[in-house]
Amino acid sequence: MQSAATGPFPYSSIVRRPRLTWPSGARLAFWVIPNVEAFALNERMPSGSGKVPEVLSFAVRDYGARVGIWRVMESLSRRGIRATAALNSDVCDAYPEIVKEAVRLKWEFMGHNQSNTRRLNEIPATEERHVIHESLSRIEREAGSRPVGWLSSGLQETWNTLDYLVEENCRYVADWVNDDQPYVMTVQGKPLVSIPYSVHLNDKPAFEQDHRTADEFEMMIRRQFDVLYQESAVSGRVMALALHPYIIGVPHRIGALNSALDYICSHEGVWLATGEEIADAYMTLLHQRRAVASTSDLGLRS
Repeated sequence: MQSAATGPFPYSSIVRRPRLTWPSGARLAFWVIPNVEAFALNERMPSGSGKVPEVLSFAVRDYGARVGIWRVMESLSRRGIRATAALNSDVCDAYPEIVKEAVRLKWEFMGHNQSNTRRLNEIPATEERHVIHESLSRIEREAGSRPVGWLSSGLQETWNTLDYLVEENCRYVADWVNDDQPYVMTVQGKPLVSIPYSVHLNDKPAFEQDHRTADEFEMMIRRQFDVLYQESAVSGRVMALALHPYIIGVPHRIGALNSALDYICSHEGVWLATGEEIADAYMTLLHQRRAVASTSDLGLRS
């Protein structure tokens, strides 16, 4: 991507677009993204004192891998929700049992750097291509399939990130939290779908920055759903729910997640989708529109 004042996509007002439809007549595509992450005790943690080792910051996050993720898995499985895990590839070595269980549950994986202690905009520029390639390759070796989506750690990119993702045949990216519908970026002349992720409906900022209670977070999920579900009667929407097992997976918060998911799943026309399914359905719709437009043009010329 070239340095520019905006991204590799044109401005598009959501109220001026063609109607977006989802498979089987669904109104709202709902995807859940557990951030399954690895933090190195011998590296500087993203928060804390900045000293090494930072035992408290590490242990709080390690709880997510030892306990919290299993509560999240049970919660989603009980409701028939296949998650899209944003997976640090170092998890494959640190917590391989989690990856094996996610594969059994038929979760999707999208690349999420190697470790959450190393962000793309903080490593030498000469290493970024290698980091992205190795992240995807390591997940492929452990999970049996190569991720087609990407979420950067901290949602931090460089000017080169999208180019490297296209080189790795990724089909979608979730870093650009600027819409409630997918759209297409053009990178090196190739399409890369941006699908909605969320920094608002996300347990990390909700609890760690905004100091929300579990009840408040549940209400945030319900209210987000209510508005998007109402708007989806006119044109389809995407609702993303971003989770971190060390946060939502503690005992006093998991009930709020369960209640919110029950509420969403009680509505008709909700498509419980993965990131890959959303991106592919959107591209299929675009191809269908182009085919219809091409046929119409031929009819006008005949």
